[in-house]
Amino acid sequence: MQIAMENEIYRVQLENVFEGPMDLLVHLIKKNDVDIYDIPISLITDQYLGYLELMKAMNIDVAGDFLVLAATLAQIKSRMLLPVHEDLEDDEDPRLEIARPLAEYLQMKDAAEELAARNRLGEQTFGRRPNKADLSVPPGEEMIQVGLFELIDAFQKILENISPERRMEFTADRISVKDRIGQIIDVLENHRSIAFAELFDKAVTRADIIITFLAVLEMVKLSLVQVAQHTPSGVIRIFYM
Repeated sequence: MQIAMENEIYRVQLENVFEGPMDLLVHLIKKNDVDIYDIPISLITDQYLGYLELMKAMNIDVAGDFLVLAATLAQIKSRMLLPVHEDLEDDEDPRLEIARPLAEYLQMKDAAEELAARNRLGEQTFGRRPNKADLSVPPGEEMIQVGLFELIDAFQKILENISPERRMEFTADRISVKDRIGQIIDVLENHRSIAFAELFDKAVTRADIIITFLAVLEMVKLSLVQVAQHTPSGVIRIFYM
């Protein structure tokens, strides 16, 4: 899907802003609650490809690394379908081809997060800019940062719940992503934060919903907002920076 913005094609660039292919794989493994050394490769591959298709449909650029990992998963899936020869007891599990780098990635990610936590010692969970009010977090509640794939999960649920009459194809005279960003900022100027789902309450069509989602992604990229969630798996909120 191509989104019109000021007579041009609007495309969301994710490089250096959101997670990469290994993060998507980690997200799917956590979502399905499986061991990295016992991955249901057919299920994970199909879900991984489904995320890529959704991102492409929303005109989100998918970097080459995503496609390389998709090809690797597809290759492992095909190898898992081959018959196992009992006389070859030392045949290596094809899934180790992805499990090993995944384990190394998780170790490096944990180490990076630990170092980042040291740098933030004494600061709040969420960064803030000068002259902006503190993010309001209810007493006794913890908030965690939300990434691209958690947002996509929430977005999919919103799409699934829209009524048939709102599932219209996109037309070029719809509001632009830039204008939608301005509308969201107006709301956040008054409320400081808003539940992610509330942004879609007044969306008239499926296209309006997609544009709102793209606007949120662009606002995160521009550091205008941060996205956080009540744990565990609670309400996702958009905080104005």
